[in-house]
Amino acid sequence: MDIVPENSYLDLLHSDIDPLHLCALMDPNPSGCGEGDFTTDLEVDANNYEQLNNMDFLCTTENGENGDGLNLCSNTTDAYAKMAGLVEYVLKDQQVEDIFAGNFNLDEIAAENTEKFPDIKKQKGHKRTFLGSSESCSDASEPKYRKIVEVPAVPAGNGNFLALPFNSLPMSCTSLTNQHMSFSVPAAHGLERSFLIPGSPETLTAGCQENPGFSDPPQQILVLENGTSDFIIYPVLPSSMETFITPGLPVSLCDLEMFEEVQDSIIPSQETLKTAELVETFRTSLKDYFRDTCKFVSMEREVALDHLFIDGTLVQSQTETRTGRNSAKSMEKELVTCSLQEKEKVAINRSQIFQIPRHKGLETKVIVVLGKAGMGKSILVQKICQDWSNGEFSEFEFVFWFDCKQISLPEKQYSLKELLLEFFVKPQEGSNEIFEYILQNPAKVLLVFDGFKGFHDHENFPRCSASQPGNDLCSIKELLSGLIQKKILNGCTLLFTARPKDKVNQYVSRVDKTIEIVGFSPQQRELYISKYLEGLPCCDSALKLIREHEYLFSHCYSPVMCRFVCFLCETVLEMGEESLPLTLTEVFLKFFQQKIIPMQTDVTTTQDQESLTTLARVAWCLGEKHQSAMKSDLLPSKEVKEFALKYRFFLPFAFPRHLDSEEEEFGSMFSDFVIQNFLCALHLLLAEELRDKSVTKYLSFPSKKKKPYDWLDLVPRFLAGLLFLQDDPYFCSLSNQDGIQPMKKQKKLLKYIRRLQINNLCPERLLELLCCIYETQSNYLLQHVALRLKPDLSFLDIPLTPPDVHVLHSILKRSKKKFSLDLRNSGIDMQGLKDLVSLTNVASFRVSLSDTVRLWKSLEQAKDYELLKETAEKFVLNPFKAKTMKDISDLCDLVEIQEKMVNCAQDASDCTSYEIPAIRNLRKLEFALGPTCGPQGLLKLVKILAAFPSLQHLDLDALSENGIGDEGAKSLSEVFPNLTSLETLNLSQNKITDVGAENLAAALPSLSSLKVLSLYNNNICDFGAENLAKALPAMTSLRVLDVQYNKITGIGAQQLTNSLRKCPHIKNLLMWNPTIPHGVLEYLQQLDSRISV
Repeated sequence: MDIVPENSYLDLLHSDIDPLHLCALMDPNPSGCGEGDFTTDLEVDANNYEQLNNMDFLCTTENGENGDGLNLCSNTTDAYAKMAGLVEYVLKDQQVEDIFAGNFNLDEIAAENTEKFPDIKKQKGHKRTFLGSSESCSDASEPKYRKIVEVPAVPAGNGNFLALPFNSLPMSCTSLTNQHMSFSVPAAHGLERSFLIPGSPETLTAGCQENPGFSDPPQQILVLENGTSDFIIYPVLPSSMETFITPGLPVSLCDLEMFEEVQDSIIPSQETLKTAELVETFRTSLKDYFRDTCKFVSMEREVALDHLFIDGTLVQSQTETRTGRNSAKSMEKELVTCSLQEKEKVAINRSQIFQIPRHKGLETKVIVVLGKAGMGKSILVQKICQDWSNGEFSEFEFVFWFDCKQISLPEKQYSLKELLLEFFVKPQEGSNEIFEYILQNPAKVLLVFDGFKGFHDHENFPRCSASQPGNDLCSIKELLSGLIQKKILNGCTLLFTARPKDKVNQYVSRVDKTIEIVGFSPQQRELYISKYLEGLPCCDSALKLIREHEYLFSHCYSPVMCRFVCFLCETVLEMGEESLPLTLTEVFLKFFQQKIIPMQTDVTTTQDQESLTTLARVAWCLGEKHQSAMKSDLLPSKEVKEFALKYRFFLPFAFPRHLDSEEEEFGSMFSDFVIQNFLCALHLLLAEELRDKSVTKYLSFPSKKKKPYDWLDLVPRFLAGLLFLQDDPYFCSLSNQDGIQPMKKQKKLLKYIRRLQINNLCPERLLELLCCIYETQSNYLLQHVALRLKPDLSFLDIPLTPPDVHVLHSILKRSKKKFSLDLRNSGIDMQGLKDLVSLTNVASFRVSLSDTVRLWKSLEQAKDYELLKETAEKFVLNPFKAKTMKDISDLCDLVEIQEKMVNCAQDASDCTSYEIPAIRNLRKLEFALGPTCGPQGLLKLVKILAAFPSLQHLDLDALSENGIGDEGAKSLSEVFPNLTSLETLNLSQNKITDVGAENLAAALPSLSSLKVLSLYNNNICDFGAENLAKALPAMTSLRVLDVQYNKITGIGAQQLTNSLRKCPHIKNLLMWNPTIPHGVLEYLQQLDSRISV
């Protein structure tokens, strides 16, 4: 290969040869080796260096006519020496030191690295001139010109690089003689910038491209025409002022010296500074916007958000995988309803909402906040935006809050740019630059979609067909589809607020974090009411009045309902009245009357009644489409629009304007979901086109039919209440129609409920029916339902809100039946649980063990021993399945409480002993903790097994295999003498070997009542079978023994068969094992027909 000039290396550098070839001559690892060029192992580096010195290397020799050619030197030392001399001939040490000005001292860095790596010998580089002279080269001339050569990326690392020639570096640099430098840095994203390097008369431009795949970007190597070929590659990092280069791997030098850090200041271009200024201006305007709009809460009177806001309980929802009937549903994930104590343990602060520990940093975060309507999701979002505007949540540079009711109209189309830059604050200039900055920095963007519907159906959204979703118009569903599927603005954070669906398992697995708002506790309700009424003369009396009305106070667990109750209470006290309505329907009927009547005159009364009727029809039409907003010009008349806006039933808003149009469109939406629900019910009552027979279908009580209007979940309650309030003077003031139609519909409802098969209703529909009947306040209907409730009422896994508990309590109290309640996983609060279980006609109840223990501990602290004893006698535990260590701990606490109750009972009466019936009557105990917690949990369980005298069935078999092993078998066998009632012992799939079988066999005869013993699928061999065979004759109560799928051979099988002859009481021995020859097993079965194969 004829590339080296005949005369000298100086001629070589003056030639047009690609300088990368020169680098390859000095690189022990060729550039094609990819990431293998670097290693963090210093020993490997040293070994490679020694091997390289023992190899022949390229050197010049005469070849052909021109004498140009390549040959191999005996080793690399000569080659390195010649190249070092060449460098010193061109670059004078003093010149380099002056340029560096002390910023880059290799001797000091090498010294620091040598201290960090003592096994590497430190060796300073000495000044050398061309041909080995030690004479100073400070008089060397400046290079004539520079040549910029584009080369492929260095494959030894990933990142964006800026290459600098030596003479552009600071002057104080130590000589770089005879050194080969190579290091890698992580890839970084950034915009294209121009950098002015100190010491260089011209600006260098490096194209820094987005590199999500960590591919190697183009680089630049600057070669001096005075003959030097040494170069440094600088990575370009996205910093506005300084670039820090810290090699993550050792720098490979000739004498193994190490780089630690290179710091260099850079000056951004004018365009970069201009963009930064535009972005900062927009961000400041956005913060000012949210600071103003989030300052007050939208309600009947102006209240500051900071004053009224109370942090409700935020619970990070837990999920579990449940098996389905078909393969498609076999791995579905569902939200788990936590007990009250569990909710407190997994509660999080507002500041922790966006913390996702094991999330991939470069991908979009999807967070969902779930809560029933009125639970305060919108207020929470408003508070987050306010906090961001005041400097919190600093990880986000931009926050955008969208009300889905406003942007989800089907006829509207938007571009992402319009939503971000037109909906809130429109930049005065630089919209394109700001939007481009947002696109390139998605991790700094938080998008909030409040009131989102259909999240579970996002995979059925139409695909985003726009070629440029940022600029092209598309529906909101298409935009949301692109965001959720991480095709638009990938890397941003999405926060959705939504109502929980019946099938939340359809989308739980697709989000990174699910949070649930569980509402106010009784203490938080009182605090909210006090803050709302603070400063008013009626504050104390209002709080007392609301607390006396238990049903309304229970509804105050919802912030929105609490607000309406407070407003009505304030109005009632101002009018001199001393009582509140009994039902929610009366509350809102009076609310509408108080809003409209004081402002009416004789002239406007009829017009307002007509406008209210029309507005009710609009509410129903929108509600059927699951909508709350519409274009203002689509309202039936100007009078209806003015009426709705005047009384704040509607709130106006503006749609984002298209970039090519200055025409602004306005919309209107209902100010609150409760108001829309009440107006829908009013429409169903007053509409003449709806016949009385069709009204009952909107109540949706049938047990197996899906609720058709679940989005309007309060409509059935309001409708039932209005049907029995048609003679109320408040109702008459709102309607100008006669009472003929409402009366017919009321009779239809009565007939419908009388024919309803209440016992066949599922728990959700039964609760809905009870709430509707309660709203009627009809003694006939209340008594009718109470008498027809079945004795066993199960609300397992059905969330029970405080109003639900109050209604259930009031109806059960009317009945003379004895009831058994199953309240497990219902999320019932402590006060509601106490109220229900204290009813005299509740004979037994079952609730989460942790909630039971907590209830009893609270009663113990209050020294209410009578109620403690009463609830203890009603509590039912059988059967009990332990699935977590917490279940075992709660069971231990239950036993401990029994011991304390014995002492309390002795102090309170002359009783000498006392046992909790649930402990005494526990007959079946299942243990399914899995292999991780199984062995540890069993050791804790065996300590309390003796406390269950009636235990008949102990099942330690689980699908996940508990794996208690020989140690667990030994600890379990030690308590066998205390389990005198045990009839079934299942130890299948627990990794028990011969050692465990030996311990079990020694203790099994003490189980005097044992009938069934299963050791299926363990690791028992012939020795274990022999010990079991010896124990069989002494186990006189045993009827079935299962030792299938172990490692028993024909020898062990023969021993068991011989022992079986001495045990006429045993009816069946299941003994198939893959290690027993089939012929042997058949022969043994012929000897004894009780052997099953």
